[in-house]
Amino acid sequence: MRLQGTLLISILIAAVSPLNTVTADGNHHSIDKKDMRYEHAKKIARVGPRPYYLVEDMDESELKKKLANCGEKKFKKTDFSIGHRGAAMQFPEHTRESYEAAARMGAGIVECDVTFTSDRELVCRHSQCDLHTTTNILATPLAAKCSVPFTPAVIDPQTGETITPATAQCCTSDLTLAEFKTLKGKMDASNPNATTVEEYMNATASWRTDLYSSKGTLMTHKESIELFKVLGVKMTPELKSPSVKMPYQGDYTQQVYAQQMLNDYIDAGVAPEKVFAQSFKVPDRGSVNPTPLGGRDGMLI
Repeated sequence: MRLQGTLLISILIAAVSPLNTVTADGNHHSIDKKDMRYEHAKKIARVGPRPYYLVEDMDESELKKKLANCGEKKFKKTDFSIGHRGAAMQFPEHTRESYEAAARMGAGIVECDVTFTSDRELVCRHSQCDLHTTTNILATPLAAKCSVPFTPAVIDPQTGETITPATAQCCTSDLTLAEFKTLKGKMDASNPNATTVEEYMNATASWRTDLYSSKGTLMTHKESIELFKVLGVKMTPELKSPSVKMPYQGDYTQQVYAQQMLNDYIDAGVAPEKVFAQSFKVPDRGSVNPTPLGGRDGMLI
């Protein structure tokens, strides 16, 4: 119970300027910087009922008293709260809706995990090969392009036990950007005991919810930058390790990939102090332009 209560400490989201994106059907979608949704987010963070529920459910303790007292205060955006994948406990991760929710709840920094499509366009996904659990791809014709097609679980007819779990693997590198943008995000989950695609996809954990997962809008890396500028948050992109062999397609090297991510911030005119770029590959630090984003040595951390 105490562990649940401490979640209040890291509750997310916040504030805003105009954004133009292009949807999969080619239509432009714009956000006016005067949109009241974002105007409200500038002034006050709204954490919603969940933190209060979690604190009330805690065992009696000094921590519970302190957290309960926080509930009477006005919440504000802070860099101490980071929207990891957005607000992924309630909204499909790395979607527009998840990022917006994180900002409204007070996150001062929001993350886009960065990977690439088959036509080398950067997109926001926690893993290059997680589309089978985080999107609706298996329920679309694009399932035919997955690296590993869906294979149902083998169940022992006598005991009902799973002999072989269900499998699938769908990667951003299996798709072009245009194909990727036709997908919808869902809560990250899969059922290893599934014998149908529907069972495999319908596996959201009980501590999450599907209330807000009907239309998760997938984002390109560039779109996330523009949205984060609108929301008035800092940015922490993480360069994900490729699941495909590099150099990809013969000449797309790790260095080119890393530099491409940084260039998106340079091209968007984002101030270097608003970007905290990450990579788990130590060589990435020295592989990029030594003076990216206003002279920061290495930039990738």
